[in-house]
Amino acid sequence: MLMDSKTLILALFLLFLFVSTSSARKIRKPCKSLVFYFHDIIYNGKNSHNATSAIVGAPAWSNKTILAGQSHFGDLVVFDDPITLDNNLHSTPVGRAQGFYIYDKKEIFTAWLGFSFVFNSTEHKGSINFAGADPLMNKTRDISVIGGTGDFFMARGIATLMTDSFEGEVYFRLRTDIKLYECW
Repeated sequence: MLMDSKTLILALFLLFLFVSTSSARKIRKPCKSLVFYFHDIIYNGKNSHNATSAIVGAPAWSNKTILAGQSHFGDLVVFDDPITLDNNLHSTPVGRAQGFYIYDKKEIFTAWLGFSFVFNSTEHKGSINFAGADPLMNKTRDISVIGGTGDFFMARGIATLMTDSFEGEVYFRLRTDIKLYECW
């Protein structure tokens, strides 16, 4: 028995839908995985020679030298931090983490980040751009990779942040596991 053309077109369309929806359920694997550490040394009024970040905006009840009370709510910090391949601050940097974070909640430590990893090494050239909420009290936090340049042209993916170390309110180190799902 032969199918008429309408039935054949409908059958092919349904087959296409089935194949496309079943392949969409597959877990995608990253096209590139990277791990970096960035080291943030906040200016505290006494460490200008090695500070890599500074408070540039603060609420009225605070100042621009010491982080505000109440979970640092309202502080805006700009940074230019070294990026290393291991967790040693004194390792040779492979780039810079440049951007800002805003402490955006009174009740708990949480921030919003917007920054780039800027590379100019023999292994990587260009930048990876990140943005997203950073609930600092969580062991791991995911933020979006929203683009890039050079070796990371139009990259998209996820970066998992982990506070690897901290020393009071002057130094912290973040381990950044980057998984790119769009690589050009």
